[in-house]
Amino acid sequence: MSTRHASRLLGNLRTSQVLRYLGPGFLVTVGFIDPGNWATNIAGGAQFGYRLLWVIALSTLMLILLQGMSARLGIVTGRSLAANVRQHFPRPVAAVFGVTIVLACVATDLAEYLGAALGFYLLFGIPPIVGAPITVGIVLFSILGQGHERLERMIIGFLAVIAICYLVELFLVDVSWKAALPSVVVPSISSDSIVIAMGMLGAVVMPHNIYLHSNVIQSREWGKTPEERGRLLRFETLDTVLSMGMGWLVNSAMIIVAAAVFFSHGVAVSSIEKASTTLQPLAGDLARLLFAVALLFAGVGSSITSSLAEANVITGYTGRPEDPHSRYYQLALIVTSVPAMLVIALGLDSYVVLILSQVALSIQLPFTIIPLLLLVGNRRVMGTYASGRIEKLLGIAVAVIVVGLNVLLLYGTLGGGF
Repeated sequence: MSTRHASRLLGNLRTSQVLRYLGPGFLVTVGFIDPGNWATNIAGGAQFGYRLLWVIALSTLMLILLQGMSARLGIVTGRSLAANVRQHFPRPVAAVFGVTIVLACVATDLAEYLGAALGFYLLFGIPPIVGAPITVGIVLFSILGQGHERLERMIIGFLAVIAICYLVELFLVDVSWKAALPSVVVPSISSDSIVIAMGMLGAVVMPHNIYLHSNVIQSREWGKTPEERGRLLRFETLDTVLSMGMGWLVNSAMIIVAAAVFFSHGVAVSSIEKASTTLQPLAGDLARLLFAVALLFAGVGSSITSSLAEANVITGYTGRPEDPHSRYYQLALIVTSVPAMLVIALGLDSYVVLILSQVALSIQLPFTIIPLLLLVGNRRVMGTYASGRIEKLLGIAVAVIVVGLNVLLLYGTLGGGF
């Protein structure tokens, strides 16, 4: 590391320095405002009004803890979660973790590409079977044709567009803030809303995002001294909190808009397409337009980060360079998009596909959280940066809650409760 760069890490905290290091968390954030989140948030707001806003707040706090652990693992070890699992776990165990996360990433790709294709359809009338290949082209160009810094800026731009669209929509609809604001901190759950609540949680805490964060943090340089690493860890914490906070606001806005438009008018919404067509007569042409624009940017942005995570997972678990310029990495990007293209070409019901993708993530989630907690809590791996007692307890509590609720989500989904 250069002396100049080290001085930046060790010097006084300045706004320019903070802005320089912001980015990795925002790449992750676009993944938890993806089409899967849209499906659960819209369904929750349309069916139960503002009552489930607290679920998004609680899920975001859990996410900040897990994503912070993942980023810290990447900073301290200099390797991604996939590479660490490959190094520190027995080969058969690592193989199970690797195969399950690749399958989960394929399912995630399907949801993201489908969401982008729906965005193209709602905005331009382009059929999904055409919109999906267009999305693949954008993904390949973004990852292979852009530097990492440009990619981060592009994703942050996507997030800004999504946030602005929903901010404007909040002003276009009649929101009951007296009912909405208390629901952020006051839990309210019933037997008929628990499955939707679990779906929201499962859509926020996603396996591929946990893997992705430990990898994209590698784009930031750091030194080997405790002071230099400590400074970068503080930057990382700020980046994670700010980016996840932005995701929380967008997800909350989705629920609020759905509650204000659909719930207040007693309109049932069973798909993203129906939400768009129903929004127009209830909230106007501009609201429908903003909805389509936000969905397109969310779908394309999450497709980029999902594909990025998938390629990094495959190269990390196989011991290949996690480098977009390597042929193996490029091949992984192309091959893993094929299943999504095939499913979309079959013309299956988009809502069913989105739900099944969330089921796949639910099945895999324990296979991501458990190795993460074991690695971050291991002093032989993390040294003095290993999790302390309180963080271990919080991690275990989050793991039990997330895994338990996702098992219930799986049960409810397969049982037809969703």
